[in-house]
Amino acid sequence: MNGAARSTSRRATIPSISGNTLGLKPNQLKRLEATYRRRVRPEEVTSPELARHLSELSLETGRQIGVLINRRGDIEHVIVGDAFKLELPETGRVRAGDTRLRGLRLVHTHLKDEPLTPDDLTDLVLLRLDLVCAIVAGPEGLPGKVYLGFLDPEATGERAKYWKTEVADDVQRLEVDPVARAEEIEAAFGRSVAGHEVTAQGRAILVGVSTGDRERADSSMAELKELARTADVQVLDTFIQSRTQIDPRFVIGRGKLEELNLRAMQLFADTLIFDHDLTPSQARHIADHTNLKVLDRTQLILDIFAQHAHTAEGRLQVELAQLRYRLPRLAQRDEGLSRLAGGIGGRGPGETKLEIDRRRVRERISVLEKKIDALSASRQVRRQQRARHEVPVVSIVGYTNAGKSTLLNLLTNSDVVAENKLFATLDPSSRRLRFPRDHEVIITDTVGFIRELPPTLVNAFRATLEELADADLLLHVVDASDPEHPRQSEAVERILESLGLHEVPRLLVYNKSDLLEEGVEGHDAHFTAQAREGIAISARTGAGLKQLLLRVEELLWREGKSLTASGVSIQDEPHPH
Repeated sequence: MNGAARSTSRRATIPSISGNTLGLKPNQLKRLEATYRRRVRPEEVTSPELARHLSELSLETGRQIGVLINRRGDIEHVIVGDAFKLELPETGRVRAGDTRLRGLRLVHTHLKDEPLTPDDLTDLVLLRLDLVCAIVAGPEGLPGKVYLGFLDPEATGERAKYWKTEVADDVQRLEVDPVARAEEIEAAFGRSVAGHEVTAQGRAILVGVSTGDRERADSSMAELKELARTADVQVLDTFIQSRTQIDPRFVIGRGKLEELNLRAMQLFADTLIFDHDLTPSQARHIADHTNLKVLDRTQLILDIFAQHAHTAEGRLQVELAQLRYRLPRLAQRDEGLSRLAGGIGGRGPGETKLEIDRRRVRERISVLEKKIDALSASRQVRRQQRARHEVPVVSIVGYTNAGKSTLLNLLTNSDVVAENKLFATLDPSSRRLRFPRDHEVIITDTVGFIRELPPTLVNAFRATLEELADADLLLHVVDASDPEHPRQSEAVERILESLGLHEVPRLLVYNKSDLLEEGVEGHDAHFTAQAREGIAISARTGAGLKQLLLRVEELLWREGKSLTASGVSIQDEPHPH
């Protein structure tokens, strides 16, 4: 290697100066670069010489100057800020974890005699630094008072409790061993984590925004909590911010996002789940500012569906929904990459990995759509066969966890999976039901509905939901014990209307009447059911089952004729009283 090459190699290895270097003089830049050659002893926060060097440069440039020092005492980054703050560079994920700190301490200057700023403390928490040290740049560049900040692993409560601070009159009076202190903090974090239950699906904080209707936001958050429980996610805390409108960048305000970061650090949370559908840009910005896994309501529901899909058809439908959800998010990661053809005028990187992924996703979506179309055709054949045999079809619909599968088991003596979880039953089930008067129907259990059901799921499950269009009667099962059942019923009705099923006859079935307290509440629920021509039952105890069967038989047959054969509309019949 010749001398010129060696010189170029040496220049390439000189670390760069991060931050606001615009307008600095060559001599100042040279002295900043020389900072990398300085070392401090591992057992000292900073040396008096380094503190004097930083203070002189800070006073001369009118800007905060900082360094990131590792536990060996080497300087890894030199940063230049403005008069009020520093922008720290990307430090990667070295060492940082549930119980590990970053292995770096920030030593920087303040141009005014002020304690650690919110920016300093936010950097301490979000980057999980060993410590933050602010040195006041005094007159003539002499270092003055020193402010220190450390994470507090035993903190509870308000934001001000997440760290501890100390003050020293000057650098000479600092009696802190930063490495020993960091190891003590890590050991304390380790003891805290040891007492926490570890779950396979993660530890999450649920986040929502109220833009006016706080009661509705609270109700939606309670439902999100149930969704998380169904997905086997451990919910550590819930957080709802009241705003006039959703922030287009972070959903919640940036200040609240920082508080949320602090809470996540304290609770050792690894996931944020938002009670809203996030745009790709919002998800990316939140993840970049928190270093946490970020999910939204639709992703959580898709995960639950993936867990509960057991049949080949169900797995196809869930995969299709997931791919449709992910495609726009994949497509927006880097729009600057273009697919270039070969040949003259087209030479370039060729097809990038991102574009290959996008193409493969589209191809897979096309394959799945064809398979589901084939399933839809086979279902249509089966429906035609049932129509020829004049067998009426009764479909059970309703909000998730309203007791639809339990009712099917009770009516047909089946063993369809029924759990006290949202979307416990995903794959539709059909059974024959014989009435005492020698009548027979096909009764089907369908996927449960939920408020703001993701459109990707509705589209993916269209082959299943087509069954509802050929039903002679819909049993709309309502959880009468849930205070939110009026809103849930409205949500189901809106979904049925969006599917074009608003004209299909239906009977309201108020389930879980055994869970209602005796007295006014139970009486009101029963009265409401009668007033709306519904039936109050308990699928668990069997109460009200006889009345339900008689009512269904009255609606489906009149004078021994099946409505499937006669074409009589239930809505045209006078309701029996």
